[in-house]
Amino acid sequence: MEKTQSEKVQTTEEWIRNYSLESLQLTLEYLCSRNSGNGGEEMEFTEETVTDFESRLSEVIELYQHRIQWLLQDSRKVFGVIKGTKVGLLVDVSHLSYGPRLLDFQKNLLCLIDEQLCYKKQLYCLSFSTEISLLWESPKTINVHVLHEARRWIQELEPGRGCNLLKALRHVLPMKELNSLVLIVGSCPDQSFEILCDYAQQCTLGRKVQIHTVTYDCSNPASLAVLKNLAEAVRGHYHCYSSKGENFDSSDFHLLLQESQKAKDLLKSIKQTFQRRAGGLLGSKKADVSTEFVSTAPSSFSLKPPKHRGPLTIQTPGILAKTSAEWLKTYGLKAKKLDFYQVLAPNAFSPVEDFVPILKKTVSSTLHEKLMMQFEWYDGTVKHIHVDLPVLYNYQKLLAKMVRIYEKRIDWLSIASRRVWGSVCERRVVVLVDISVTNSTCISHIQYSLRLLLEEQMLNKDFFNIIAFGSDVVPWQQELHPSQPENLEKAWRWVLSLECKGSRNLMSALRRAVEVDFKDKDKQKSQGLYLLTTGIPDQETHTISAYVAEACGGFDLELHVCLFSGTEGTGCSGIIPARYANPRETANAYKEIVQAAKGRFHWFGEAGIFESDDITSIISEMEKAKNYSQKCAFLVESLKKRSVNQAVKPLTPGDSNVLMRNERKKPQKVPSPKPTAVLKDVKDNHGAERNTPVRVLAWRPPSARAGIPPAQTVKEWPQTENKRKHKPRKQPEPSVSVFYTGEGRNVGTIYQKYPKAMCIRKSVCSVTLPEEEEICSSKEWLTKYSIKKLKLELPRLMFGPGCIHQKTTVGSLHKEVSAKYCSIFPSAEINGVVKHLQFHPKELETYTEQLEKVLQRYIQRVQWLLSGSRRLFGTILEANVCVLIDTSGSMGPYLPPVTKELTSLIWEQLRKNEVRFNLLRFAENTESWKEYLVEATDESCHDAVRWASTCHAHGNSCILAAVQKALSFQGVEALYLLTDGKPDTSCSLILKEIERLIKKQDIKIHTICFSCADRGAVEFLKKLASQTGGRFHCSSGGEGGQLAAHRILTEGLDDEDNSAFPYFEGDDLKKLSQEVAKARGFLKQAKSWRLLLEKWNTNQKDKSGFQKSIQENCIAGEVHRKGIPVRTLQKVHSPVATLNMIKF
Repeated sequence: MEKTQSEKVQTTEEWIRNYSLESLQLTLEYLCSRNSGNGGEEMEFTEETVTDFESRLSEVIELYQHRIQWLLQDSRKVFGVIKGTKVGLLVDVSHLSYGPRLLDFQKNLLCLIDEQLCYKKQLYCLSFSTEISLLWESPKTINVHVLHEARRWIQELEPGRGCNLLKALRHVLPMKELNSLVLIVGSCPDQSFEILCDYAQQCTLGRKVQIHTVTYDCSNPASLAVLKNLAEAVRGHYHCYSSKGENFDSSDFHLLLQESQKAKDLLKSIKQTFQRRAGGLLGSKKADVSTEFVSTAPSSFSLKPPKHRGPLTIQTPGILAKTSAEWLKTYGLKAKKLDFYQVLAPNAFSPVEDFVPILKKTVSSTLHEKLMMQFEWYDGTVKHIHVDLPVLYNYQKLLAKMVRIYEKRIDWLSIASRRVWGSVCERRVVVLVDISVTNSTCISHIQYSLRLLLEEQMLNKDFFNIIAFGSDVVPWQQELHPSQPENLEKAWRWVLSLECKGSRNLMSALRRAVEVDFKDKDKQKSQGLYLLTTGIPDQETHTISAYVAEACGGFDLELHVCLFSGTEGTGCSGIIPARYANPRETANAYKEIVQAAKGRFHWFGEAGIFESDDITSIISEMEKAKNYSQKCAFLVESLKKRSVNQAVKPLTPGDSNVLMRNERKKPQKVPSPKPTAVLKDVKDNHGAERNTPVRVLAWRPPSARAGIPPAQTVKEWPQTENKRKHKPRKQPEPSVSVFYTGEGRNVGTIYQKYPKAMCIRKSVCSVTLPEEEEICSSKEWLTKYSIKKLKLELPRLMFGPGCIHQKTTVGSLHKEVSAKYCSIFPSAEINGVVKHLQFHPKELETYTEQLEKVLQRYIQRVQWLLSGSRRLFGTILEANVCVLIDTSGSMGPYLPPVTKELTSLIWEQLRKNEVRFNLLRFAENTESWKEYLVEATDESCHDAVRWASTCHAHGNSCILAAVQKALSFQGVEALYLLTDGKPDTSCSLILKEIERLIKKQDIKIHTICFSCADRGAVEFLKKLASQTGGRFHCSSGGEGGQLAAHRILTEGLDDEDNSAFPYFEGDDLKKLSQEVAKARGFLKQAKSWRLLLEKWNTNQKDKSGFQKSIQENCIAGEVHRKGIPVRTLQKVHSPVATLNMIKF
């Protein structure tokens, strides 16, 4: 197996894809497929087959070692492999000091420039400490002059103070030209990880930006943790370098070591599994090499490091260990003030009940039905809640953010040594290890668990000891020893010498630890016992519980149990234990012991973690967050339902009479409820949302020419309604047309009726959309389901002749006067034209619901177009197609993903839709899979996939010859041309020649491009698709589009915080994303107009009441002064409501 020359320009991910065990067919599943047996229980292989397989595994392990050695050379050892072509270099100078350290740092940076950055396309340099220092204002295209400036800038770097990484990111991340950022940091950033992570995630959302973090010669564990977690949060890469060789870490190394370990484990498994037979055959049981073993990855517990007996690789814990209970005191919902009742408390009011002496009875406070809801409090009482929708929406977003943090905590607790031991938090630790004879088959697992503990969690402890117990108790040391690297290494050597024997005498081990190691437990703090065991102890459970309760009670000492469950019953060796219990009974016994000692219980096995107190606490907090979110949603939904019921409640004529009788008895306004803090705020803020059921009675003219009465008080509305109801509509006058016919003097007559022109306002129609996706282009799909076709265009619904704001010049007044109904409807200025809004909030709500339904369907189709093989190839529409694949030298980095997606295309679209197809690859020459179109059967699809896997990149790109050959296939309806750039010949020549060829036959050419960076190539492919009636498709932006679609569906269709889709170059996605943007604009405008109508209704009510009061005062004063009868004065004034024009 040879090492290719291209490995030096490939990233580790690309290299692994080419040389992984699966891609090289070095899996156990592949070996089983070469079985030469007769299909019975036994599987037989020739010795040559197994030997060849082992030889290839050894070679690939050596290949991984060569790659690791290459990564440890030159600038790659210090900074790793820099990815991307347009690189922003951010250098922290806060850790530098004048002298050798500064010179070494500058030397390494110069090496980075000469070895890696000089081969990039663009470069941007920035240094930062408390302030930032720029080399250029914008990224520069790399040339000799730019590289010279960069070297001189590195040589002039000077030390600074502080590490303001956030300020540097704020300056660089908005630069859309860069696709890679290299952060070289030597000290702990001034900002916390949460702030840096949130900002980086927001700025990189929907963008393909690689963030590569490098910790340079930094011994601060906090800095290492912040930079590593930041890289993982934005799906970047991290690299840790130390000149002393300590704490070396890299994401590239992890990938290689993981693949190398899989190869070593597989090689060892083969040597142990296969048995040599006579006749040169090797045999094994089927159960040993089953496909289930192949498909299931080995658990982290059963895996052992490459050098199990080698020295420890001790790590400094980057995060202070805490139990989940302690952690939740800082990050719990209550600690973050996100308890649901904490959020509602400022707007919650208890019902008041008091005795009123004047009324001589007890009076209760009433609920203000316009603003408040009744809600059951956590103590069972009922409170009046003012529902603030924006606050509750923001609260739900914060809950979702906290749930993501809790999920990360669970993931952290489920990996590495914490999977076995949980989080070791105490400063003084004694580990009790069960080495009874029943554990003989899993002693290597026990040793590996102890190795993980010593490497990852023990260095930051004060003192520790290890006690092994079977029938006898064997301590590592007679007393606690400091947690120093040399002591940890000695303890590991002692662990390797342990042998399993005897029963499980847990009581003796506990007494040895409590009475010897913790003999001064009353004088010390933070002490912990960690028990690793596999079965039930020899002593009774109640006896051990009583002892630990007495030993730990009143002292800062806790017992934690880590229970490992392997096979049930006896061990693999067939040894029967002293006491037997099934796994569930064993777990219950140790949980009782842990509760007596006030410790934590952790139960795990090879399949994962079965039960853990730490994880249970986090899950309980997540359930609480879910419960709060459901209550919040229920509260909002209840408010919406009540508002709708109040808004649509009609008043019958009988109700109108009752209203008039009540007003005659009591003409003044109905008093509002007792003022509260919430009501006072609403009164002061006239923009607050109010729902007034009486506004449903507001009269609206049917047309622009109808007689418009002046605005009237609420008292007169029912009468107007009744008059209009009984007034007969004027019938149109018939007209007669008389004419002479062609037969003598005969006269013909035509009777016609010309009805009065009326403006009929269009109603919101119900929308019906298909659930299944149709295989068609977005252009065809939108001809049936566009906003215009569905009659949901907002201007069409909102504006007609009756909505025009009319002004007429009155000669006697010498000025322009508005139409009579201008005071009845609110107005808005749209594109310089004043229009009246002839809608109720309820009608706008119906329109909003229909538009949201359509918008969700649009986004679902966008997700469908971005899923599967459609993300790279688009949608295959025709029934007879040929796929052309560019395999020129420039396609080298893209061929592996293209081959994988081509396989998906063959099965997902061609086979599923029964499309006749052919494949053709082209570089300097063309080569077709078949010489004709083939039916998509299982056999042909398998053959096509095998043929596609043999593609390799070489030579130039000859597009014209490929198209000419594809057009020669009989019956072909469309070509799908996949390439990464312009052809080697003239673009205009190719376009003219293809145009000549297409005239003879009606064949469409759909073009597919990988990247939109080369604008010349993009324009050529667009022209080629356009002149043949095809579609252009670009695969870039797919991940950002999926993320944007997910955020829009989950966080709100009209949420302004959610950015729109990235700019799609492809025809299908471009048209659909434009329709989505149009729909979101209409949705936002409709909701703003609904708020405008509600605000206007509120203002009209306030003004109507104010004018009514003034009128009554004036009438009373006039009566008193002149003695005029009241009935006469009532006809004098008719208050007219005024409206200030509201502009958008």
